[in-house]
Amino acid sequence: MTEKKAGFLGRLRERLGKTRSGLLDNVKRVFSGRPRIGEDVFEDLEEILIEGDLGVETTMTIVEDMRQVTKERKLENSADLFRVLEEELAGLLEPGDHALNWTSSGDDPHVVLVVGVNGAGKTTTIGKLAQKLRAEGKSVVLGAADTFRAAAVEQLTIWSERAGAAIVKHADGADPAAVAYDATDAAVARKADCLIIDTAGRLHTKVNLMEELKKIQRVVGKRLPGAPHDVLLVLDATTGQNGLQQAIQFTEALNVTGIALTKLDGTAKGGIAVAIQKQLGIPIKLIGVGEAVDDLQPFNAREFVEALFE
Repeated sequence: MTEKKAGFLGRLRERLGKTRSGLLDNVKRVFSGRPRIGEDVFEDLEEILIEGDLGVETTMTIVEDMRQVTKERKLENSADLFRVLEEELAGLLEPGDHALNWTSSGDDPHVVLVVGVNGAGKTTTIGKLAQKLRAEGKSVVLGAADTFRAAAVEQLTIWSERAGAAIVKHADGADPAAVAYDATDAAVARKADCLIIDTAGRLHTKVNLMEELKKIQRVVGKRLPGAPHDVLLVLDATTGQNGLQQAIQFTEALNVTGIALTKLDGTAKGGIAVAIQKQLGIPIKLIGVGEAVDDLQPFNAREFVEALFE
């Protein structure tokens, strides 16, 4: 293991402390003191995984697979199930393209529309992404299309200054789609590498919000055919199964291509990452495990599970 990877895994384990302690301790409790594998082990494991925010459907899939593996491998010691559980979780998390690709054809910018409910960490995630991209030498334009909250525009402006990224914004209450169009126009004109568009997380009704987001998506596509190239859904991991319901609502309205799972350093139970991937089939692209810029990291299924269980 390289020094850099070891350092990141160590930091990830530390940041996931609250997440891993609950899940890991409970799983170990099920497996310890029971030298033989019995149905009671699987039943208790079901309960713990559901409590860990994996959800009923995902939990049933995992436990049934573990029963099958136990038979096929003729496992007898419950301690052997620990590694089987790790394999199952990593296997569910791995499918899909977890990389964020920031390159577009020709001189056009790569456009990312960032969506999610208020409080999930959208604006902060955008700011950290902008800083990372600028550090890589890419030119970045930010679109402040969350015009319903003055604080969101102010916060994004601060991030743009910090990152050295251009920003396109209108007056408070302006048409979000108009901001998105102008931001796309500016990014194309400047031959920017990347355009990241912030959006509102709450309007008067959910229907209004989803229709507004669809409108933004259409308008951006009119100015730059094929854009947005990615729709990144930001979810607060501490909301658990509520986060899964949010994801379902957004994916019904938009072609969500990836998820940024934030606040995993808080009281999140971790299982929500597995539930989202299993039930929606949308790859997790980024995880947020702290306030620092480096605490927003590309998602790696094996490293995530290793950090939770090792």
